[in-house]
This record gives sequence, structure tokens and C-alpha cells, in this order.
Amino acid sequence: MIADIRELLSCHLPRYDVRSVVPAGQGVDNVVYEVNGELIVRCAKEAAPEDTVREVALREGTVREGTVREVALLAAVAGFSTLPVPEVVFSDPGAGVIAYHRLPGRPLNLWPMPRPERLAEALGTFLSALHTASPERMRELAPLDLHPEEDLLREAADGYRSVAARLSEAQRRLVERFLADAPPAGAPAGASAARFCHNDLGAEHLLADPGAGTITGVIDWTDAALTDPARDFARIYRDLGPEVFELTVSGYDGPLDDAGRARVRFHARCALVEDLAYGFGPGPRRYADAALAHLDHTFAEHP
Repeated sequence: MIADIRELLSCHLPRYDVRSVVPAGQGVDNVVYEVNGELIVRCAKEAAPEDTVREVALREGTVREGTVREVALLAAVAGFSTLPVPEVVFSDPGAGVIAYHRLPGRPLNLWPMPRPERLAEALGTFLSALHTASPERMRELAPLDLHPEEDLLREAADGYRSVAARLSEAQRRLVERFLADAPPAGAPAGASAARFCHNDLGAEHLLADPGAGTITGVIDWTDAALTDPARDFARIYRDLGPEVFELTVSGYDGPLDDAGRARVRFHARCALVEDLAYGFGPGPRRYADAALAHLDHTFAEHP
């Protein structure tokens, strides 16, 4: 694959001197390489050339699929985001590749901050900007994602069955209590209530400078969608804890009532089970290790 990266760079940046290409991680959908310590080249695991021209009908309107859509989305987000986002250097839709300048900082999942509460104000301001972006404008770039909570709970139950044997008895009790409850009521009704969201705002997609205590970038916008804003808060709750979540909400301009907080906890728990199944299954083990580390506070009873 590294040879393929070099070939792509030679094609798109013929005058660029490639001195090093090193693997920089992978997620569910993409594999990432770092070039010369200054470029990030992200490759879709399953590139589909037809996605560059095909449009998919959604519940309302249409949205382009694939790399073309994401390049346009990043350009749009850069116009209103209060935190740095990737600046595309080139893209190759046929190969499912996007290359962008490496943002400063380190992923929070690999380099945790000793005082993550210092990030809360910036996160609250950032989410305010995202969730107030015009849904009409973003509908052409971001799909509508309003899966019923009942379906998400069933998926979590399926994922849990594949990993239950890996958990302690106390951990199993916490997760099984959640799975036995009904999903929270009060989800936003229909497409009109959906807002533009990153939709995968986990620690692995937040870059930070631990020394300065600042967020230096937000990466991987593949899953960006028009959906329930609770989903963006959910991974902050899971990865940074309830205290940082509440501090983030205190700097947030939008409404988040008790029903919204219940949906945040629900989505945080579903996402944690998903990471357990991924990390103990086809993905890197670090996903499962992080999920185990966050399980107690994510599934703790709310006072």
C-alpha cells in the first residue's frame, strides 16, 4: 500500500519530494498514512469509483456520496468552524483518497490530557457553531441520519453478545441493566429537528496540545450528518467523562434539557458497546481497551 501512496503523490504532486511514508492508524472506514511528517493521506478501505458521480436519494433531497462530497463538506465546514479542520491538498475520488496538511497536536485517545476540563469551553463553542449551521445549506453535503433508538439498542445488544465473555461480572451488570431499559423518550421529531453534526466526535478525532491545554483540530468528517445533536455530545461524555460533558454544555448556545441529556447518555453507551465489539473483533485492540477504561462512568446510574 505504501507503494500505491507514493504513486498517488507522484501523480498529484509531481514536484513533491517524498522522503517518508508511514502508517498513522486506521478506523472502521479508512487507513491513514503520514508523509514527510507534514501530509496526511487517508484512504478508504472500500473505494467505489461510481460514488463520485452517483447521488443517493434520502428522505429529503439528495446528497453526493464519497470523496467528492467530503471534499466539498470540509470546505464548507472551514467557513464556520471555530476549530481547525483539514485543508485538502488533493483528492482522488476513484481511489477514495483525500490528502491534507497535517494539523498540529496529537489525538486525545493516544495522548490523554491531565486536565481535560480545559477543553470544555472550546468544545462548547465549536458545537454551537456546528449545530447552528444552516440545515438547508448542509443538506446537499451531509446525509440525514435519524435511525430509531430502538434499532440502535438492538444493535448494541447484538454487539454486547459478542463481547460479554470479555467483561467482568460487575461490568456485565452495568451493560445489561442498560440493555434491559427502554430507549429514552423525547428524541427530535423528524428531519426538521436534525442539525449538522460531526457525528463521530470521539477522542481519536480530537487533536490537542497537552502542554497548552488547547484543541488544535478536529479530523475525520466521514460520518458527518444531519442528526440529533446529542450524538456529538455522546462521545465527549464517553471519552472525556460526565464532568467535561457538563462543562461543555455550559458553554453551548443551544438547548439541551433533561431529555437531551438522557439521549446523550443513551448514545454514549451504544457507542461504547460498538467500540468494544470493534476492538475485540476486526479492529485495533486499543478501541476495546479505551471502552473498558470508560465503561464505569459511561454506564453509571445518573443521580
